[in-house]
Amino acid sequence: MKRIELLSKTHDRKGFDCGEAALNQFLVRTARQHIQKGLSRTFVLVDNEQPSVIIGFFTLSLCEVRVECIPPRWAKKYPSIVPGVKLARLGVSLDWQRQGIGGILLVEVMQRALVIAENAGVIGLFVDAKDFSAKAYYERYGFEGTKERPLLLFLPLSSISK
Repeated sequence: MKRIELLSKTHDRKGFDCGEAALNQFLVRTARQHIQKGLSRTFVLVDNEQPSVIIGFFTLSLCEVRVECIPPRWAKKYPSIVPGVKLARLGVSLDWQRQGIGGILLVEVMQRALVIAENAGVIGLFVDAKDFSAKAYYERYGFEGTKERPLLLFLPLSSISK
């Protein structure tokens, strides 16, 4: 059975490889430090049979975004700077890619964004897509960008609730 938990020393960070050096290095060198400093939270998907092996991970933090960086149909509703939940990183082990793990992690991210919204003021979920291929992936889940900032994507809470 698989479960999502906060990254800890018991997880094999060095054994994780998602094919993206920057994501791998973040997990090994930075993620736990950011947890300890309160900068972000990194969660990992593991299996009960091998609880130290990281299948995938995501990192969440809070953010503020200038309203002109969100799609105009949403921007007109808000003041000049808006708070949100930031999906800072998401990676799936090469061994588990193309098996729906990214979608499972993304749904968990959305659920956590709703919980955060119940306890703090945020308007939705933001992600900086690393490239246009990643942008297309997030758009499948309802994320939207703008012409000026096409890789900064936004998913409003109302869409997550649905």
